Amino acid sequence: MVVGMTVDADDALDAVWHALGGGPRPTGVRWAGPAGVLPSRLPTAVLARATVAAYALAAEELATARGLAGGADVVVDSGAVGTAFTSERHLRRGGRPFDSFASLSRFWRAADGWVRTHGNYPHHQARLLAALAVPDTAADLADAVGRRIAELPAATVEDVVTRSAGLAVAVRTPDEWTTHPQGAAVSELPLLSLDRVEGGPPRSMAPAPDAPRLPAHGVRVLDLTRVIAGPVATRSLALLGADVLRVDSRGLPELEAQHLDTGFGKRSTLLDLAQRADRAAFEELLSAADVVVTGYRPGALDRFGLGPPSLLERRPGLVVASLSAWGPAGPWSDRRGFDSLVQAATGIAMREAAADGSPGALPAQALDHGTGYLLAAAVLRGMASRIRAGGGWSARLSLAQTARWLLHDLPATASGDQPPGPTASTVGEPSDPAAWCVEIDAPGGRLRHALPAVTLRGGPRTWAHPPTPWGSDAPRWR
Repeated sequence: MVVGMTVDADDALDAVWHALGGGPRPTGVRWAGPAGVLPSRLPTAVLARATVAAYALAAEELATARGLAGGADVVVDSGAVGTAFTSERHLRRGGRPFDSFASLSRFWRAADGWVRTHGNYPHHQARLLAALAVPDTAADLADAVGRRIAELPAATVEDVVTRSAGLAVAVRTPDEWTTHPQGAAVSELPLLSLDRVEGGPPRSMAPAPDAPRLPAHGVRVLDLTRVIAGPVATRSLALLGADVLRVDSRGLPELEAQHLDTGFGKRSTLLDLAQRADRAAFEELLSAADVVVTGYRPGALDRFGLGPPSLLERRPGLVVASLSAWGPAGPWSDRRGFDSLVQAATGIAMREAAADGSPGALPAQALDHGTGYLLAAAVLRGMASRIRAGGGWSARLSLAQTARWLLHDLPATASGDQPPGPTASTVGEPSDPAAWCVEIDAPGGRLRHALPAVTLRGGPRTWAHPPTPWGSDAPRWR
């Protein structure tokens, strides 16, 4: 068992369950596994365990609402959680790892501080270079970008790159973020919201199988998300038996490693909503969907009538979950963002700074993964609530809200999270991540991947099938 962690993890779980609108917990939680997983100055491991446990409890609640036999206590093992929160690091194809961050996704020293940029996607790199007036023909792009940023104040880099639709933030301390207009706006928000919207009486669902036990069996999920947080949520729903169909635009391809890592149990199709035939196919999918999960920046889908209010008005009884980087309010609410940028802007990077004062990072992309499990928990609670009380349900989450929870609301110290000495955070790995990884045959080659963060009693040990190739599936439900 994890020593010294139970009280902290229980308190964090209570806070999450309260934010989800839950009453008494539907079942118990037992904490197990090694200490020292995901070591950092901030209580990253507590966040990880609590968000995974909330997802598992919400799954059990939905199982009960659907008449499945009662489950035993949920066991949350820190080894499984730590491996799942770093799943992209364990992904192998043919024994070979995938590239991670691109050379222009990093911290840079500016004239008066530090800047964090993101350039993993080709179009983001192009915008970054254009904003900084760095030619893409430079012999050493990283050197050229570094020299340019060193000439400018951090806030200037942030403004110039953002105005060009690129991705850069000035690195701030927690206090600086709290007084920033966006930080102040986020401070007024709860960890997440899950609200009932008028949509009719309670709705029963067809019985779900109990061998294996699949609480989300038959739930149709339209997955309009990208990168990590949203896809982690929908991957978690697929594990429980949901029919998850991810829809991407043909003109906005995904990074292969991210698609593979988060695509287990799901299918993938391509539709251009500006084309009449593709829009008709999408509308047919929407007409039979139970859940829509969106992960694009706020407002990006409004022109197609796919913002949460429009969806709920058109499809009463739908469960809609929306995810953003910076939150639904404030001057940055419509900005693009990634886990690494949110860590830098909100003060996490400085809380995890190295001994020389240079910014650090959490031992995992914990804002992405943690918010993903919270998002899945909100969907599951929405489905269970629809069975009991009817109505449609709307959930809103953001990486910035999760960051605030980690920085200000979780225990300041927690046994097993704090690395020894005033040094930068180390990259946390479970004591034996191999115990939580398996190999399977998949299209394109044999894959080694991390197992789910938690397994419900009687539920599947892993997903029903490997990721299908990006965009290879027909736009229809099973």
